[in-house]
Amino acid sequence: MLLKFAVQEMYDDREFKNLSPVTLENYKEMLGQFEQYCRDNEVINVEDITANHVKKFLIQCQKKGNKPSSINSKLTRIKAFLNYMVEIEIIKDNPAKRIQRLKEDIRIEVFTDYHIKQMLNYYRRIKQREKAFYAYRDYTIIVVLISTGIRLGELCNLKWSDIDFQNYTMSVCGKMRKYESIPITEKLVKELASYKLYCAQVFKDKGLSDAVFTNNDNEPMTENAVKNMFKRLAQVMNFRDVRLSANTFRHSFCQRCIQSGMSTFAVQRLMRHSSLLVTQRYAAMWGKDLKEQNDKFNPLNTLEV
Repeated sequence: MLLKFAVQEMYDDREFKNLSPVTLENYKEMLGQFEQYCRDNEVINVEDITANHVKKFLIQCQKKGNKPSSINSKLTRIKAFLNYMVEIEIIKDNPAKRIQRLKEDIRIEVFTDYHIKQMLNYYRRIKQREKAFYAYRDYTIIVVLISTGIRLGELCNLKWSDIDFQNYTMSVCGKMRKYESIPITEKLVKELASYKLYCAQVFKDKGLSDAVFTNNDNEPMTENAVKNMFKRLAQVMNFRDVRLSANTFRHSFCQRCIQSGMSTFAVQRLMRHSSLLVTQRYAAMWGKDLKEQNDKFNPLNTLEV
């Protein structure tokens, strides 16, 4: 089967399985790069792909400056593509199945109390009337992200109907477009209720949008719009030790939960990780913090033995 047609068939299959637009775009980009490499090396049929082709493609990506995490992502997509070719009986075996992932030197950035206070204080200080909506909206975005750890896409998809103000829960549309309910604190409920009232007053002529976070035209914010918001904030804050992004807020939320002594299972439920192993990897990164918590709160401390 021609590689060009095989890649398109894989893409169509993933689209049929209702993967998110971001995941689909990721598949399209990474498999497109691999297809181009194969074409440049006169490999035009799926049946002719060998483990060596995959390895040399990844080596080429390394030479271009791709980090281990990026290399591993590309390897994962290629393996998924070749597994699909096995599934539809185009090839008998996946030639990339024995290729190992690269060891990643993982350093996850998180916000300190100082970072969070600086960002919130910045929006509190904005007094210009024409910027009031943006300041209150962006302030609330930060409050939601740091108190829930939801993903960027989940933030942009959030609707007022997803928030249960009476029972303190929030429904989020996560990976695989699956809705999941998470608990939220009374403090966050009050913040969101105040923000909703403010939006109703600002957009009283147009009517309150169902989307929680909108632009000045009362249309739902896109992921790029939120990313641009963080870029502007980053220029003002000028933090040199941490990247300002929705993912950093998510990691910060996870770190605070683990450091507080919350069980790994509870953290997994709040973060909605697909596997407990993912949560355990995060816990291992902050092992020193866990040790300190264990030393402080271990039941043995209060027992006479």
